[in-house]
Amino acid sequence: MRAQLRNLCKAGLHAAGGHLCPLESKRLCEDARRRTGLEDFGRPPLEPAFSVLVESLESDADLHPLGRFLIRMHLRALLETRLRLANYWRDKQQAMEAVAVERPVFIIGMPRSGSTFLHELLAEDPAHRTPRVWEVMFPVPGQNGDERDRQARIRKAEACLWWFRRLAPEADSVYPMRAQTPHECVAIQSYTFISQEFVSTCRVSRYEAFLAATDLLPAYEWQRRFLQHLHLQSPAKRWVLKSPDHVHGLEQLFAVFPDAVVIQTHRNPLEVVRSSTELTRVLQGLFGWRRDREEVAAREARILAAGTEKSMLFRDRHPELADRFLDVRYSDLVANPMGVVEWLYERLEAPLSRKVRDRIQALALKRSRYAGQRASALPPRRADQTGPEVVFQRYCSRFNLSWGDSG
Repeated sequence: MRAQLRNLCKAGLHAAGGHLCPLESKRLCEDARRRTGLEDFGRPPLEPAFSVLVESLESDADLHPLGRFLIRMHLRALLETRLRLANYWRDKQQAMEAVAVERPVFIIGMPRSGSTFLHELLAEDPAHRTPRVWEVMFPVPGQNGDERDRQARIRKAEACLWWFRRLAPEADSVYPMRAQTPHECVAIQSYTFISQEFVSTCRVSRYEAFLAATDLLPAYEWQRRFLQHLHLQSPAKRWVLKSPDHVHGLEQLFAVFPDAVVIQTHRNPLEVVRSSTELTRVLQGLFGWRRDREEVAAREARILAAGTEKSMLFRDRHPELADRFLDVRYSDLVANPMGVVEWLYERLEAPLSRKVRDRIQALALKRSRYAGQRASALPPRRADQTGPEVVFQRYCSRFNLSWGDSG
């Protein structure tokens, strides 16, 4: 009886939310144009990606009223920024195209495998340039574009993140984010609506299938243009970028950034699934009604296995890029972060001064591992030899990771 009553209330809230705050791609675009007074979204085209995403959110995501409101505001903000960027870039094309994004470093690999920690360590070097959260959230400078404007955008980002922590306090324990911390590439690519960000935060099965079948090249071309834009605001010596989801787009990454270097982090997949399950439940719970932990864990295992398989296949097919991949194990990074950094600098043929070494060491000493509950282990292993565990065993063997309950 209680379950029936709960489901009835949930259905009523769902219907009310859809009526009061509908998600319609055409209407969202019209609202963004009206609010900015601008018309041109620039390239790449919004469609069909935007309509597929919005329809999937409406039909698949099981949004609760607050989540429906939040995702609508997020989509509208992305659209408005796209309009403002297209307008801002209109007379800066030559200057942007003259900016060379040379030998960027991309940190990829499994989520929850130390990639954020490593990104923050490398960001301590002034010779490295990382996209900061505030400049990804609010990339368009004001009329003056001076230090006062920069500080105003930082404060705006801080306020938005403060409210986010009030609405989703659990998220801060599993994925802390502040205005001036380095941001992920998926957030940059989200302006194209061809981004794994939406898969991470909402249950959007139709959009997920669309992403798997679509060409990701426009998202990487957009990212290069976005980095060129940020360079004009604050010049970069070498970009250090990060996203676990680059495993899905390595072909396109190297097509757009042919001289890129990739640092791939590795961790026991069983531990990754436990950790990423909790993160996914927290993030998706911000927008939709929560689902059973075991159901989420099974899905996380499937997605993780697919990405792992893609990255191994790419590396097998491109032996000419073998020296562009630098492999870092999570256990080594946690045990000796400074040793890993020194090894990376040697492989990158980059100078590591005493001052930079001290800065990195200071951050490594005070940076704690994420707190918070961890999800249960993987679902029972399948016997048909086609499940994720088969990929994971092959992966662990290849990168010398322990296979079991710890690693």
